[in-house]
Amino acid sequence: MNLRRTMTRFLTRAFVALIMKPICLWLLGMKVQHRHKLPINGPAIVACTHNSHVDTAALFALFPLRNAPTLRPVAAMDHFFKSPLWRFLSRDVLNLIPIDRSGKTPRERLFDECHAALDAGDILLIFPEGSRGEPEQRSPLKKGLYYLAKERPNVPIIPVCMRGTGKVLPRGDNLIVPFTLDVVIGDPMYITDDSDEFIALLDKVFDALDRQCVTARPVSFPKVEQDVQDDIC
Repeated sequence: MNLRRTMTRFLTRAFVALIMKPICLWLLGMKVQHRHKLPINGPAIVACTHNSHVDTAALFALFPLRNAPTLRPVAAMDHFFKSPLWRFLSRDVLNLIPIDRSGKTPRERLFDECHAALDAGDILLIFPEGSRGEPEQRSPLKKGLYYLAKERPNVPIIPVCMRGTGKVLPRGDNLIVPFTLDVVIGDPMYITDDSDEFIALLDKVFDALDRQCVTARPVSFPKVEQDVQDDIC
């Protein structure tokens, strides 16, 4: 194991233990349903609803600390690598896998690092909505998850629904507000042959999980976006 990888593993564990877990478990009192459905080891993909940067912290906090170095968030390169500080936090602390949304990377190579991580036994953390929506509202699912997973059809996809993160740290805010955070974990699912069928199924699964959240309320689903380039992430 090279020095950089060793340092990343140390920084990841320290950041999760000292910052992410205390915030989510103590400050926010995160309530979790069906934790036993989380993967013990990879390869696996955790697909989660997305309302806030707190979502990533909550996903890390769900797992035992020993799993932290194998958890690989997947996010937009243009957002998380825009400054030296964000780049250090994303790559060297959270071990994030960047996705190029500029269109410069050939589509067939877009998920190479994701596939390599799965082949190495890691667990990907991905948000199928692509970006954070309005507080406590779902955005239409994009097809990036489908394009990623179809190359590894035997890898389980574990759906996770969160409620409350949009109030804890809404998009555009920088101050965390204590608010109950609910997390519901679903049964593993697998990629289907048809992208529209898979996205529709995942929508229904998220809807069912959302109804189990303590603070859940009815959610309306916009029409799924069809453009392939925009669907990447």
